[in-house]
Amino acid sequence: MKKIKVLLIALALVSLLVAPGLVKAETLMMATTTSTDNTGLLDELAPMFQKDTGIELKWTAVGTGKALKMGQNCDVDVLMVHAPAAEKKYVDMGALKDRREVMYNDFVIIGPASDPAGIKGLPVVQAMKAIASSKAPFVSRGDNSGTNKKEISLWKVAGMAVPDKAPWYIQTGQGMIKSITVAEERDAYVMTDRGTYIKYSANKNGSPELKVLVEGDKSLFNQYSVLAVNPANCKNAKYELATKFSEWMASPKTQKAIGDFKLLGKKLFIPNAK
Repeated sequence: MKKIKVLLIALALVSLLVAPGLVKAETLMMATTTSTDNTGLLDELAPMFQKDTGIELKWTAVGTGKALKMGQNCDVDVLMVHAPAAEKKYVDMGALKDRREVMYNDFVIIGPASDPAGIKGLPVVQAMKAIASSKAPFVSRGDNSGTNKKEISLWKVAGMAVPDKAPWYIQTGQGMIKSITVAEERDAYVMTDRGTYIKYSANKNGSPELKVLVEGDKSLFNQYSVLAVNPANCKNAKYELATKFSEWMASPKTQKAIGDFKLLGKKLFIPNAK
């Protein structure tokens, strides 16, 4: 009997060594902005993360506003989003913690080459005023995403109320790629992060109908950060795994991978973890 038990134990150990796939990986649930998903960045990083840590990353791509709510409601373990002011409020509330900046890109205003409002090359505040004055079609995500939050702030900086009742102001309630598609169909302007614009351009074989018309303003800087769901607020949150993901995102290897991620020879995100 002792020999049989020893043999069974040995067989079990051998099976683990030769078939590691049979061991179920730990899973980390993340809520993230649509740009990290639409661009393909997470499809690039997730297999690397699992290979390095043994943790499987699964994610839901939504607007940052909804992602923050998912963290507060204990629906996920970690977030990667891009609305710093809103993120800090959730940290102050105790819903999230350990905010870590990991990468950035910038926002741009794109539109038809005909540029009916004449905004090409204007400072962003003047461009917003010109769009409103000309009543040229403008597509807004209207979904409380990080991009939508930035757009709303720009109307206010321009000294105007958000024109949400104006017939030329089109709210999609959808993600960035879909909103760009609506803008293309309507010959409209739309604000997007540069990474998603590069992805849209790549989808058009480098010849997109909508062109970058406004860019380079300091106010268009777009920071992405990782935040852990606070276990003091969500007792089942996998805080240890979230911390491993945050540290992995900030590691030199991953920062290089983010910087090396390109489409059409252009970087979609710039690593900046401290």
